[in-house]
Amino acid sequence: MGINVQGLKTYVYDLKYIRNPRVPECTKLPTLPSPKTPVELTRARIQQAPPLSTMSGPECCENPPTLSSGGESGDVLQIASLNSYVTGNTDSKIAVVLISDVYGYGAPKLRKLADKIASSGYYVVVPDFFHGDPLIPDSPIQDWLRNHGPVEAVAFAKSVIQALKEKGISKIGAAGFCWGAKVVVELAKEAEIQVAALLHPSFLTLDDIKGVKVPIAILGAEIDRMSPPELVKEFELALEAKPEIDHFVKIYNGVSHGWTVRWKDDDEIAVKCAKEAHEDLVAWFGKCLV
Repeated sequence: MGINVQGLKTYVYDLKYIRNPRVPECTKLPTLPSPKTPVELTRARIQQAPPLSTMSGPECCENPPTLSSGGESGDVLQIASLNSYVTGNTDSKIAVVLISDVYGYGAPKLRKLADKIASSGYYVVVPDFFHGDPLIPDSPIQDWLRNHGPVEAVAFAKSVIQALKEKGISKIGAAGFCWGAKVVVELAKEAEIQVAALLHPSFLTLDDIKGVKVPIAILGAEIDRMSPPELVKEFELALEAKPEIDHFVKIYNGVSHGWTVRWKDDDEIAVKCAKEAHEDLVAWFGKCLV
């Protein structure tokens, strides 16, 4: 079982629980039995990732953000040829890279989260891995993904990391949201970063998690077809088999895929859980980077 930042056990839930997604508040649930499907059959089912077009769906596109129009603390600069939102202590030797979902680096709630992380003393960078071409709301995501695969973005992420090292940064953490989680896990498999975090991840397989070489947090939604609780349970079991890799796994009750950066302001549960996830993310970086 994963251990959270406060030293408490965390929980992952069986898919059968989410038949009734209406819950009163954002709290952790009692431990439920592991899925009844034999583990070996489950693993066989998810070992190979299907094509990106078959994995993407409405959850990746719900509640799209409006473009940022100010109110952030940072600036847009070029880092390794990529426009990047940067915020925080420019003299810090510790950096955090945030890798967006399909809507890109201009999403205001993502930038506000960057500012929050930066308030702990980090230099935070949110690169534009879509080169000015994020997903346009209501456009076909399958078509967009053909030109914006997350694996193809890894080389650009490595260039950003190298630029940060040349700036004098000695430790780098990275957090990926939905689409961005695949980029982060690839970096974690090659130990290009010192700590990783995946928030409502997409496009991941069990082999991805088995290959991780750095401390990793997985923050999942109770209601998520891209990374359902059953799959997150498999991820946690894989991490438990690697005691040398510190990990933190948590499911947030009553929320859906994408909630950490695309919550609806009139949804009290989502707002509360987003704040909780942000605090957990900051605490995770504080534990592993400082």
